[in-house]
Amino acid sequence: MAVGKNKRLTKGGKKGSRKKAVDPFLRKEWYKLQAPAMFANKDFGKTIITKTTGTKIASEELKGRIVEVSLADLQNNEDFAYRKIKLCIEDVQGYNCLTNFHGMDMTRDKVCSLIQKRQTIIEANVDVKTTDGYIVRMFCIAFTKKDAGQIKETCYAKSAQVRGIRAKMVNYMTELGNKGDLRTLVHTLVTADCGKDIEKSASSIFPIKECYIRKVKVLKKPKFDVTALMEWHTESANKVDTGKKVAPAPVEGVAG
Repeated sequence: MAVGKNKRLTKGGKKGSRKKAVDPFLRKEWYKLQAPAMFANKDFGKTIITKTTGTKIASEELKGRIVEVSLADLQNNEDFAYRKIKLCIEDVQGYNCLTNFHGMDMTRDKVCSLIQKRQTIIEANVDVKTTDGYIVRMFCIAFTKKDAGQIKETCYAKSAQVRGIRAKMVNYMTELGNKGDLRTLVHTLVTADCGKDIEKSASSIFPIKECYIRKVKVLKKPKFDVTALMEWHTESANKVDTGKKVAPAPVEGVAG
């Protein structure tokens, strides 16, 4: 016998040594993803995980998973297609994954469409702490624009003007983050036009356009609390009291 020859590799070796191909999806199961109640579309998708085997529990493996979804799908509004929302799975109840806000971003094509020649890009970022203990980093972007009736082709801002506008951005974002909890902050970012407020406050320094809070990242979270998470997923916590409809008063006829 030759040195190093393996008997098992010879023709007609052990029968049944080759494993049968098993479909890997037979060992998987699907879980529903549920967004916080502030969004119009609560059930926004599904995620897959290997079934519980031994010490590997499927629900525990799912916790901490980050999912990215378009705001247009969450709000059923195509105007928000340029916004991306990151949600983190924090708890699993049955086959439902309860998610919490983890971050927000803009699509690359939207940012690229804003960048043009002959203008100044102004960017700012700030770390803020919400009242419920979250530390959030917010990024803002804006572009200078021509003044009304301007003939000059370029609209570059001086470094002092850029610093002034950046200070306005930081002040606005700090005030926005510190005045309430994370749920209030996310609701404001999703529904309100924060960029317009910054444009208005910075107009005294230099006219700017296309101002957006470009990105939001959750840097630090408080200790996990099921009660706090359930508040995100209850309808009553996110409803705004708009009052009751009042029926119009009946018009009385004038006596002839």
